[in-house]
Amino acid sequence: MRYFLEVSYKGTRYAGFQVQQNGDTIQGQVERALTTVCRSPINLTGSSRTDAGVHALQNFFHFDLESIFDPFLIYNINALLPLDIVVKSVFPVSTDAHSRFQATSREYRYHITTTKDPFTTETAWYYPFSVDIDLLHHASATLFNHTDYTSFSKRNTQVLTKECKIIKSNWSITDRNLTYTVEANRFLRGMVRGLVGTMLLVGRKKITLQEFEEIIQAKDCTKASFATPAHGLFLVKVQYPFLTDDNGNS
Repeated sequence: MRYFLEVSYKGTRYAGFQVQQNGDTIQGQVERALTTVCRSPINLTGSSRTDAGVHALQNFFHFDLESIFDPFLIYNINALLPLDIVVKSVFPVSTDAHSRFQATSREYRYHITTTKDPFTTETAWYYPFSVDIDLLHHASATLFNHTDYTSFSKRNTQVLTKECKIIKSNWSITDRNLTYTVEANRFLRGMVRGLVGTMLLVGRKKITLQEFEEIIQAKDCTKASFATPAHGLFLVKVQYPFLTDDNGNS
């Protein structure tokens, strides 16, 4: 039988999401706990590869198991996992369901604080500069006019296309905190951080909106800013055609 496993984690201490030979990862931790509880070797396939230091409110794995998985085992799995990783649910899916290839969209948020705060040092970027929020709104809206995001993809990525369809792109401000939310059918490596870093240059009037659009059209990653640190980035939601949320929406 095939199962989906929903996980949430704080990525500060980890070398990334996907298992690595020389680093502690989210996948490695969950595989060890699941293998122990199920008393059988478990190999997980992840839906999204978040980088070192990136967090997730929701991410998914899928795995195969010869026996029926008892939902009560989730408690035992979480008892074995460190406090910064939690398995939220495990549920059966069809045998051909795939956590990566069947995801229809993913949503990310990037958190910025403009005031020094010891309680957000690992979950938001301290950015003590004045930013024009109206310029940020215009920059984020510009993204709907494009589909090729080569300029916001790190080099040496093994993908066939740099085309992405952005579904949601907006900035919000609460007190002195800024949040960028973006949803797309797919993301390139480093794309969200590249978008945020470059749009902040617009917000600080270091570049114009026209220059921002020219960076997109250049299809050259050396033109964009990837200075944005990982710890402000959260994977918020992964959508599948066969799953619904708590409100019954697909």
